Amino acid sequence: MTDAPSDHPSQPNITNILLSQRSRILHFLRLRGAGDAAEDVYQELWMRLSHRAMDQIADPASYVMRAANNLMLDRFRSNRQRELRDAAWHDLSATTEASAENRVIARQQLQRMNAAIQAVGSRPAHIFRRFRLDGIHQKDIAAELGISISTVEADLRKIYAAIAATRRQFDAPQ
Repeated sequence: MTDAPSDHPSQPNITNILLSQRSRILHFLRLRGAGDAAEDVYQELWMRLSHRAMDQIADPASYVMRAANNLMLDRFRSNRQRELRDAAWHDLSATTEASAENRVIARQQLQRMNAAIQAVGSRPAHIFRRFRLDGIHQKDIAAELGISISTVEADLRKIYAAIAATRRQFDAPQ
């Protein structure tokens, strides 16, 4: 069953607001830092709001703009976390000259890390390898697999959690 648009002109539905305010919303998103991704953010906003009922919202236009602002804040936080993970990954991957014993230990740790990554699941492991080893952008991986960028990010978070747990095991006293 689908929600029919509101028959009351005094009470517009979300779809009407998103359509009538499209250029204003896109301008707002660009100003808030969405840049070329403003259309994508607008689509995400549409997906999040299109099923919402309007009967309890006093000012629907303000509600839509607040939702757009909150979405941009979520994206900013997500990007910041990704940057921190990337920096940590870079620090982790810095190479140093290792002794034979250290190379053996590193090989064993790599095997345990690969097992931990694979234990999360084949799709998250594939996404991780495409992103980290092949250097493919998350949006391209999402398109390749027919899933959303959010799903790609969620699968990467699962892998990063498994990697962090495995690293804690390496650091634990034996």
